[in-house]
Amino acid sequence: MICLARGLFFFPLTMILFPSLALASGDPTETMNLTAHSVGFAALAIFVVAYLLVMSEEFTHMRKSKPVLLAAGLIWGMIAYVYVNHGLPHAAATAVRHNILEYSELLLFLLVAMTYINAMEERQVFEALRVRLVCAGFSLRKLFWITGALAFVISPVADNLTTALLMCAVVMAIGKDNGKFISLACINIVVAANAGGAFSPFGDITTLMVWQKGIIDFWSFFALFIPSLVNWLVPALIMSLAVPKGQPATCEINLQMKRGAVVVIALFLLTICTAVSFHNFLHLPPMMGMMTGLAYLKIYGFYLKKTHKKIGEAPRKRSSDINEELGDTVPFDIFKSVARAEWDTLMFFYGVILCVGGLGFIGYLTMVSHTMYIGWGATSANIMVGVLSAIVDNIPVMFAVLTMNPEMSQGQWLLVTLTAGVGGSLLSIGSAAGVALMGQARGKYTFFGHLKWTPVIALGYAASIYVHFLLNAELF
Repeated sequence: MICLARGLFFFPLTMILFPSLALASGDPTETMNLTAHSVGFAALAIFVVAYLLVMSEEFTHMRKSKPVLLAAGLIWGMIAYVYVNHGLPHAAATAVRHNILEYSELLLFLLVAMTYINAMEERQVFEALRVRLVCAGFSLRKLFWITGALAFVISPVADNLTTALLMCAVVMAIGKDNGKFISLACINIVVAANAGGAFSPFGDITTLMVWQKGIIDFWSFFALFIPSLVNWLVPALIMSLAVPKGQPATCEINLQMKRGAVVVIALFLLTICTAVSFHNFLHLPPMMGMMTGLAYLKIYGFYLKKTHKKIGEAPRKRSSDINEELGDTVPFDIFKSVARAEWDTLMFFYGVILCVGGLGFIGYLTMVSHTMYIGWGATSANIMVGVLSAIVDNIPVMFAVLTMNPEMSQGQWLLVTLTAGVGGSLLSIGSAAGVALMGQARGKYTFFGHLKWTPVIALGYAASIYVHFLLNAELF
């Protein structure tokens, strides 16, 4: 979507000051600079109001998808009106289709990830994990560190969103009604998952874009491992002091996972490997691999459903078999797992991508990127990219940077990769992981609950940048 605004910088100054003078030439791919147009100002205002409503969800109790869905329609409706009146009826439609393509890939990827999470929850995987962690004698503080460490370790292999969803499900099972623990643990998971994805080429969408562009080779990303680790550890150390003392709920020693749970876990890992392999070796979108992995689960779910009565009628002798029989009273239904996906979050992503895509098509994102890299310098601009990614999704921000393609050293490209990846942790709405967890832990992990710890997270953000300059000085 950002690439459509590339030609804006070649407009004469008169076109920038008086965009209404940009007459149509009949070329359906032509774009107009609307940054100083009333439509541009209105689009900005609509986007700001919509995001204010998103941030106030905790008080208004209005789902976050509603304002951004409306904003997306209004912004693109205004853009299309201007283009139609200038004899370019297909330009806006072409740009929207680019946005829809981006969203469809994200939607299908997330839908499969959420379906697997729901399937594992239905098979009592997370409840069994909760019991094992509780029975190990870990306190809430130790569990805070365990879930954070797992998020940091898993996210470089899986994407940070899938990792955050997985760990949040564990935290929700462990914490039960302990709202303070769930809030702190979710913040820790978001920071850890974003930090873990920043040093891996396929750990985050932004690192993936930089890798695909050929700017940084595969192994060079791992120079960001220690800075990413520092980014998580600094706020985690401080937040851990506020974790409530005590032990989780009563240990249920005899709890067993349902039949086929281990196979579902294995299929989820196989799905992740398929997605990575499709992209890495076949140069296909990761979504293709995820949808292929959904077929794994659907076929295995068919087997579970067909063999359900036979297993239930088989003789049982051991207590563990009794637990398995009780847990297998209802046949596995894959479509129930699909239906339980966080649809409000998925629709929120649609609204955000279309809104930001509209602002990019108008010319604002390109204008901001141009101002930053030419006026401020690479270091200041790259640090600010991380701050911007906490407000606006890091995907369009990174798109803008890649479209500008400023002349920078490898160290600076690694810096912007780091900041774009971890900067979203500053706010709960700054990353897909944070947005998804607000939906999954609704009422316990909130925007303002995260905002309370933003200064501590910002300290880790600054520390990671300092460590990057210190350890990778030869790359600048």
